[in-house]
Amino acid sequence: SGLSWEPSSRAVEQVHLRCTEGSLEWVYPARALRVVLEPNLASAQHTTVCIKPASDFQGASIYVERAGQLHLVLSEAEGARPHHVSCFSACTPRRVALFLQASPQRDISRRTASFQYELLGSRSAAGPDFKKMALAEAMCRPCDNMELLMAICSSDFVVKGSIRSVSHDSENHMSQVDVSVQKVYRQKNRIFQREEGSGEWGGPIRTLLQCKVKKGGGDFLFTGNEHFGEAWLGCAPRFKDFMLVYQAARERGANPCEF
Repeated sequence: SGLSWEPSSRAVEQVHLRCTEGSLEWVYPARALRVVLEPNLASAQHTTVCIKPASDFQGASIYVERAGQLHLVLSEAEGARPHHVSCFSACTPRRVALFLQASPQRDISRRTASFQYELLGSRSAAGPDFKKMALAEAMCRPCDNMELLMAICSSDFVVKGSIRSVSHDSENHMSQVDVSVQKVYRQKNRIFQREEGSGEWGGPIRTLLQCKVKKGGGDFLFTGNEHFGEAWLGCAPRFKDFMLVYQAARERGANPCEF
């Protein structure tokens, strides 16, 4: 909280965050806050940083430090945009410094500058923006057999289900697939849950609008990764096609993990 700082001090508060993803909430922003993203994983090579402001983000702007210079990443005005995610390349793979500059204010009303962040490796992102960040998970093409076999090993979620509906958001360049789930093989967080009333399992999966996803019948194996608590579509073959690929790979000992 900015209220806890000495009014006469001009020092910049320093915060070190040691996780590859997380969140920060700065209430009553005052002066400046320097946030160093420095994961404990010594072997980590994080090439991209993505920031998603809270819907009520206000009171500060976010900059990234590069060679002693500050470059604007997110202005206070941009923070109010829903689904807005800013991604930028990390100059150094193990240490990224953000600088939060408080906006001038005439009263002491509560303002909160809060955001989520993710540090992503080169396989997960290639960005200046979220649309490019999602391309690794939603490249609008069928996965080949090896990609499919790897997807069940490394994805944040793997579920068997069918498509209930598909909705499109042209403003944010996204589509949402509403999935009825028969079996959850794995999920990182509780995106797919038992729904009240019907008792059925279900959940939403996002993909790019340009992928032109349409509702199709039958059962699919949905795989993909999570970004900021949302499921993003990766490989999604028909379940019977996946089982043929998996059984053939298993017979010749070529399956990278057990399903």
